[in-house]
Amino acid sequence: MTHKLRLYLELIRWDRPAGWLLLLWPTLSALWVAAHGFPGWHLLTVFTLGTILMRSAGCCLNDVADREFDRHVKRTAQRPVTRGAVSVKEALVVGAVLALLAFGLVLTTNTATIAWSFAALAVAVVYPYAKRFVSMPQAVLGVAFSFGIPVAFAAVQSRVPALAWLLLLGNLFWVIAYDTEYAMVDRDDDLKIGMKTSAITLGRFDVAAVLASYLIYLSIWAWALMDIAQPAIYFIAIVVALGQALWHGWLIRRRERDDCFRAFRLNHWLGFTVFAGIALSYAFAGW
Repeated sequence: MTHKLRLYLELIRWDRPAGWLLLLWPTLSALWVAAHGFPGWHLLTVFTLGTILMRSAGCCLNDVADREFDRHVKRTAQRPVTRGAVSVKEALVVGAVLALLAFGLVLTTNTATIAWSFAALAVAVVYPYAKRFVSMPQAVLGVAFSFGIPVAFAAVQSRVPALAWLLLLGNLFWVIAYDTEYAMVDRDDDLKIGMKTSAITLGRFDVAAVLASYLIYLSIWAWALMDIAQPAIYFIAIVVALGQALWHGWLIRRRERDDCFRAFRLNHWLGFTVFAGIALSYAFAGW
């Protein structure tokens, strides 16, 4: 049982929290904006645990869908499903249990949240197969990784206003930026096996596209939230996040695997910076 537990934890990337943090920060940002400040411990707990559970379930589905491709990629060849340590059935059962636990959390919210959670699940299920047919699957991932934003608004306001979709659009470009960095790590292997990624589609314009995507993301969020409680605090955070984005551009300029992977792994700090700016803006609103 201990051995199996270690394999399941490896399956859901428990030792790599950067993945669920990339999902968590925009979701919490949306919660704070929708609630005009701290959303309460109940929603904070639901969305934090739900994000971790759904990211873990997504890893299970992704590894099953990509198991034949992953064995040809240096970075993924030793994943539990790919190397046969965990069966396809086991991985799907683990993923289903995690998704059901997340849905149990959603049931403690409201009808609108429950309804939008099905749309979020549908996009999450579609993404692993998009890499076979879509030249920019990172855009599909961008929708999947940003859907916590409208769900968060639904949980607070029982509706999804235009602001939520605007923030989703901006966040989509952030996902394109960091997942293109991720795809740059595997570009040589992906070319050999015929996988479609933004790093391959963009070719020599990959670095420029990553920087442009960061700029679009931060510009949309800055414009969308210009009337936030304490805009000075928020815009300082945006400038700090922009500095981080430029640093990522410097890291990936030579397209070396280790540097591209490092840039990808640092992205959760950029997301945290934007969230911190939002949270502090509301925290100091009365000062």
